[in-house]
Amino acid sequence: MFTGIVQGIAQIYSIIEKTDFRTHTIKMPQELLVDLQLGASVAHNGVCLTVTKVENDLVSFDLMTETLRITNLGELKVGDGVNIERAMKFGSEVGGHLLSGHVYCTAKIIERKPSENNLQIWFELPNFDVMKYILTKGFIAVDGISLTIGEVKQNQFCVNLIPETMERTIIAKKNVGDRVNIEIDPQTQAIVDTVERYLAKK
Repeated sequence: MFTGIVQGIAQIYSIIEKTDFRTHTIKMPQELLVDLQLGASVAHNGVCLTVTKVENDLVSFDLMTETLRITNLGELKVGDGVNIERAMKFGSEVGGHLLSGHVYCTAKIIERKPSENNLQIWFELPNFDVMKYILTKGFIAVDGISLTIGEVKQNQFCVNLIPETMERTIIAKKNVGDRVNIEIDPQTQAIVDTVERYLAKK
């Protein structure tokens, strides 16, 4: 489980392509290496990946075909940065909202609206099916960042970023046309799906 509070940015150090498979290695920030072991879960842009190798500050992860297809991790190149969060520990503070690290889909950035003290970004989702889970003032994870939805219209929504979020994550460096990973709030999904099933039986 994760909280959507990004702990650091890691650079992609190397990528090894295999058949229907990829291994990428990141240069992990020193403060996130403490007690990091093989098999540990680490979120990359909100995607839960498993540590397969640790060599000093170089940490490797395997990515399967489905992960590369559904998320934006398949678009990464050597030198790119990713938002990093280690799995939460029992009893630790939950500053964002509970996340599983299972990305639902990607969304495309369609507009950036900078102002003096924040940045508003508008996203477009691939279809209207996802929109039933996107509610104004609800939770959403964008590239692993726990955010509050600002406004919703058709198959689009926006978030408003404070300077701290822009400084600690890669989201402010994204451009119009870039894709971001979306994990919908599991509690919202459970409620919506339960109500739909109930109404379908009536």
